[in-house]
Amino acid sequence: MARPLEPNRRRSFSDPLAAALMPPPNESAADRERRLEAESEAKRVSDGIDEMLRAEKKEKRAKPEVKVLILGQSESGKSTTLKQFQLMHATAAFHADRIAWRAVIYLNLVRSVRRILDAVSPDSDEAEDQETVSGRAISLTSQSSVISATRVLKYPQYRHALEPLRELEERLIRMLSSPNEDEPTHTAPRPDWSIYANGNSNTQVTVGKNGRPAPFITIPPSRTSSPLSPSTSLPSPGGSSNSSSKSKNVEVSVHHTSNWKKAFSLGNRIKSPKSAHTNEIEGWWDDPSDPVHVLNSCAQPMLALWKDPSVKQRLREKRIRVEEGSGFFLDEISRITALRYFPSDQDVLKARLKTTGVVEHSFSIADSQRRLIPWKIYDVGGARNQRHAWAPYFEDVNAIIFLAPISAFDQVLVEDPEVNRLEDSVMLWKSVVSNKLLAHVSIILFLNKVDLLQAKLKSGVRLSHHMPRYGDRPNDYENVSSYFYNKFGSIHQTFSSNKDREFKIHLTSVTDTRRTATIIQNVRDIIITVNLKNIHLM
Repeated sequence: MARPLEPNRRRSFSDPLAAALMPPPNESAADRERRLEAESEAKRVSDGIDEMLRAEKKEKRAKPEVKVLILGQSESGKSTTLKQFQLMHATAAFHADRIAWRAVIYLNLVRSVRRILDAVSPDSDEAEDQETVSGRAISLTSQSSVISATRVLKYPQYRHALEPLRELEERLIRMLSSPNEDEPTHTAPRPDWSIYANGNSNTQVTVGKNGRPAPFITIPPSRTSSPLSPSTSLPSPGGSSNSSSKSKNVEVSVHHTSNWKKAFSLGNRIKSPKSAHTNEIEGWWDDPSDPVHVLNSCAQPMLALWKDPSVKQRLREKRIRVEEGSGFFLDEISRITALRYFPSDQDVLKARLKTTGVVEHSFSIADSQRRLIPWKIYDVGGARNQRHAWAPYFEDVNAIIFLAPISAFDQVLVEDPEVNRLEDSVMLWKSVVSNKLLAHVSIILFLNKVDLLQAKLKSGVRLSHHMPRYGDRPNDYENVSSYFYNKFGSIHQTFSSNKDREFKIHLTSVTDTRRTATIIQNVRDIIITVNLKNIHLM
């Protein structure tokens, strides 16, 4: 006698799943009852999960949230873009945090000066030749020679007068770094400059949460140029100095949280009044161990070094453009070395700290109807070895702001001196727009650092020498910027997984607050509008 078929079950035994779901051949009535009860319970749990998902979806519709991912290679301007968002939409908090950047700005300035000393040293050419012979083709010079090199006659005086900066650099590194470079850290709750002067720091290790990489900030290691990049800027002043044995090739990490900013704000060190008989306040400028005193005493020789015509000529011969480096403060020496120096908004925007990991910031931004909408903006590390951490943040993202530094057409990657920086940006851009996980994500492209591009083209650097496909077209800003605009736009049109998505291109210099504020406002409106449309379609 044939056994009756189970309802809603397939008879095909060629399907392994169907076979697995078939009841046992010798199933008793009691076993069948227990099985059906288990299946009923499983369906009840499944229906409950579906109901939770529907409720969550309904809650999202009632309370929309915008998630934005800022992508791009290292030193493309991602962190500066995030700072601009903070300045616009969390102004009070941004201003309260400005003093926390004082130590970083000091380090940027000190390392710029120390690198210039290294570059104009009479021994630099010999050292570069030795590096090239040793197997790695690295050179700070391109077409200059030792015979024709301009000599900086006052170099011994500069070196002697600025020797205190060597120790100050080490102190600032110790202040910003953790004892274990592989771990993100919190620094001591109250900064004591004398502690760092003695080479000690009191830190405790923290861990990440939610299973995602714990965000922290690092100051990058030394960076040298390659023969592929005859026109080059000095390494970012956040990096380590070649002549600093202790800081060389060291990643200096600082946990990027409000606790870090609080630790270095020094606000709790300002006392008022200084005595019962005066209204004068007491601050860091009265602390003899504060780094500002060393900087202040070295201000005049730093100015003399930077203004020395022979120094400028030697840097030109080596095709080193110091002003292109992030964290450039050499034109502000007198102001920054003042005893009561307080960082401005522009100083914070220019200050260089390399982002490692993923940093999340939350804002409440009003839409066109003045309703506050929560925003989460993720700033991710752009170095090649950090890009694998991007994928977990693609989920539920509403928009991507991608930054491509188009002034970097004559530079190479720090992590791979065989790769042109702009070509790397192009390949990275192609991989983002073609990613199917991002098919319904709005994309805003910032062709960034146009101010540096203009200056570079005016100085005579020709794009065709580094990108032969540009051909014999005019080497002016209008034509070059249009070329890049069309090049990146055509890549999106050709390789995009969704050509109908919201897509905008902006030529930007994200350190320019006025222009960037207008662009961010337009970007904000586009993202909010598209997000609301998507919510109504859910």
